[in-house]
Amino acid sequence: MNRVVITGIGAVTPLGNDVDTTWEAMKNGVCGIDVITRFDPSTTKAKVAGEVKNFDPTAYIDKREVRKMDLFCQYAIAAATQAYNDSGIDGKIAPERLGVYVGSGVGGITTFYEQSVNLYTDKNISPFFIPMMIGNIASGNIAIKFNAKGPCVPIVTACSTSTHSIGEAFHAIKYGMADAIIAGGAEATITPLAIKGFTSCKALTLSEDPKRASIPFDKERSGFVMGEGSGVLILEEYEHAVARGAKIYAEIAGYGNTNDAHHITAPDPEGVGAANCVRIALEEAGYHGTEELYINAHGTSTSLNDAGETKAFKAVLGEKAYKAHISSTKSMTGHMLGATGAVEAIAATLALRDSIIPPTIGYQVPDPECDLDYTPNKAVEAQVEMALSTTFGFGGHNACIVLRKV
Repeated sequence: MNRVVITGIGAVTPLGNDVDTTWEAMKNGVCGIDVITRFDPSTTKAKVAGEVKNFDPTAYIDKREVRKMDLFCQYAIAAATQAYNDSGIDGKIAPERLGVYVGSGVGGITTFYEQSVNLYTDKNISPFFIPMMIGNIASGNIAIKFNAKGPCVPIVTACSTSTHSIGEAFHAIKYGMADAIIAGGAEATITPLAIKGFTSCKALTLSEDPKRASIPFDKERSGFVMGEGSGVLILEEYEHAVARGAKIYAEIAGYGNTNDAHHITAPDPEGVGAANCVRIALEEAGYHGTEELYINAHGTSTSLNDAGETKAFKAVLGEKAYKAHISSTKSMTGHMLGATGAVEAIAATLALRDSIIPPTIGYQVPDPECDLDYTPNKAVEAQVEMALSTTFGFGGHNACIVLRKV
């Protein structure tokens, strides 16, 4: 079986339009959440979001093609281009051995909303409506851009989408189906329709204070904040990467994939499925119980998730859960849905590289049910050897990847 490493990373987030800007902001505890500007928020109960700012798609996509792509696809191509260029893999891999696993939890809902408005105002429907809306189109466009003719699997598992994408890509390379895969996710759901939809199912916070809106593990948490953007990683077979002299960020060592089989939106309050997912990933990674851990938690700032996730960590790690470094970068980005796992995997990768644990900002009121070390408000230095990234999605989908320092 092959070893799998990360050789390139790219991101477009509410904290910055590239990895370096995003990571600097994370380390410094910058809040990327603010009052919604994409539309008039007086029409919705939820008033704040983690919006991408000053994004220029023409830096990555021909101007004539931009109008044919939903915003989520534009974000995906931008992050994929950054990651591909960062990896230096261009011209050093056979097209048939390069794959794409880039998914989206929702797909082109911006296009869906805009074209629905056109329908009911007797305007023409765009001939690009369908290829702009479908959730697989980011993977399709990325494959076209980089001539990736290997396996192409756009995964859709709600908030777990891009962690599953990375995990499944890891296994595809581990078992010899590709030499490298462009893996991650993208989302662009800050529209009146999506905000009202998530509000109606009681998922979003109604807090109007950006600094107290996304507050994972805080007792006063009241729901998540919608975010958007994309995260993409280049996963590569270790010997292939070494042979071409590639820069290696970290090794992917384990992956867990389970389901709660409990409820369409609510997680299992006891965290049983999440715990099993983390346990499977750690077992594959060869965790001995002695490594110093960083966990980039799902940490959505919802009552059920944060308490259940805490129980899951305790169930798997026992007393060692209290020694693990944990944080939720959603406190800074909001919840990027199908993109969140990949962005958080990048944060975990850079935490390993730089020996810095990004904080959970906005944390003020301790919750007895959430009593672990969530790295409150300020980053800390720590020589961690292994990092986990967990994500849990509507439908009971659980995903966890384990990274090892190289």
